[in-house]
Amino acid sequence: MTIRATAAEEIRDILRRLGVPDSAFADAGLTTRSPIDGSAGAVVAQADAAAIEVSVTRSVEAFHAWKRVPAPRRGELVRLLGEELRAAKTDLARLVTLEAGKIVSEGLGEVQEMIDVCDFAVGLSRQLYGLTLASERPGHHMRETWQPLGPVLVISAFNFPVAVWAWNACLALVCGDPVIWKPSEKTPLTALAAQAVLDRALARFGDAPEGLSQVVIGGREVGEALAADPRIPLVSATGSTRMGKAVAGTVAARLGRSLLELGGNNAMIVTPSADLDMAVRAIAFSAVGTCGQRCTSLRRLLVHESIADALIARLKTAYQTLPVGDPREDGVLVGPLIDVDARRGFEAALEQAVAQGGEVVAGGEPVERDGVYVRPAIVRMPAQTTVVEHETFAPILYVLTWSDFDTAVAMQNAVPQGLSSCVFTDSVREAEQFLSAWGSDCGIANVNIGPSGAEIGGAFGGEKDTGGGRESGSDAWKAYMRRQTQTVNFSRDLPLAQGVRFDV
Repeated sequence: MTIRATAAEEIRDILRRLGVPDSAFADAGLTTRSPIDGSAGAVVAQADAAAIEVSVTRSVEAFHAWKRVPAPRRGELVRLLGEELRAAKTDLARLVTLEAGKIVSEGLGEVQEMIDVCDFAVGLSRQLYGLTLASERPGHHMRETWQPLGPVLVISAFNFPVAVWAWNACLALVCGDPVIWKPSEKTPLTALAAQAVLDRALARFGDAPEGLSQVVIGGREVGEALAADPRIPLVSATGSTRMGKAVAGTVAARLGRSLLELGGNNAMIVTPSADLDMAVRAIAFSAVGTCGQRCTSLRRLLVHESIADALIARLKTAYQTLPVGDPREDGVLVGPLIDVDARRGFEAALEQAVAQGGEVVAGGEPVERDGVYVRPAIVRMPAQTTVVEHETFAPILYVLTWSDFDTAVAMQNAVPQGLSSCVFTDSVREAEQFLSAWGSDCGIANVNIGPSGAEIGGAFGGEKDTGGGRESGSDAWKAYMRRQTQTVNFSRDLPLAQGVRFDV
């Protein structure tokens, strides 16, 4: 029998290979633990008020230099980052598995997402386009341009410990903005490793200003101090709705900008015409992938009453065969919850669901081993009660039934969150209604695809309590820049707009 190293031992080996400097660690500070087996990964130095001040000052100074660099040249740095990520993919993905508990393929997929965003941002660096506008005044040209904004603060969550930073950092860097990264205190080691990879790209780039990208480690108080700093014009925060509301209030008080990607309570509508084989596969990944700890995880299954019993039976069979365990092991599909608090939330939600008339039809019990493991649960609910309306960041799938498609869409929309949504149907009418203005109210709407697992080319984010922000693809880059309308008079006259006359 092979004796596997503890997660902590593997973590230390990877950190050394990736070149994380010894200065990142301390005798006292933030102690990290792997959710795989509870072993302590490292003790990380936390920023105090003086360190935060230094970081912001350096970022402001870097902005003055970086905004003068042509955007295609800025894109060259991101291209080099993509190369370094390709070289470090195996180690960085393994670190994601060890620190966040993702299965191996999901860790690799997260780093691939970083690489994909690099490719997108490199192309974007030559396409930061504006507009030419028609002027009503003779001999005048009007145009709209986009200019670098300033230092960007990225607050990321544990469940995507490196990809969310890449979404923001790659776009911010090509747009001319330095980046300060405050990672989750649950996953700081992946942040230090990603910064070490970027440092190699910076060394190859050669003339980037010091302080262009920085990692600031700490808890809530560090995030609050950074978010309150008026020298940071944009705060991009990913996490819970509670956290997002606190950040939004702090930033709004100083008239800064917030880009918020917060909670999701995502639903799948399954109609009588749906391909149930496809639906079961989509449900399984969407509901239990990352142990239900994705903002796009499937939490509500809205099934037509005529097929509900058959679909639940198939799901129970699928759930009974789900391998739960050490995410490093071949074949494991469900790794650990991030910590004991997450398990408490899982257990409390199940108790509430039963108290509100629900029936646990599969799973729900803890798995006895080192780390924090549970069996994903399926709960049949009589109605969309308060526990269903709340997002529990754990693998609980609530099943509800409907008889009328309009009612199903209304049920889907009747929660505070509005991130991702989907319908499984072979009816063109149902699909198009779902995608219409009176259909899904979410930022993401899919047909015959689960709600979890978005491509980087589309803007990612949602409405209502999800925060309204958009990251990654499409025109999300505009959030990292300031818009400027410019008018040039190339005539020898000085006509005023709207026919105003002011002769001196």
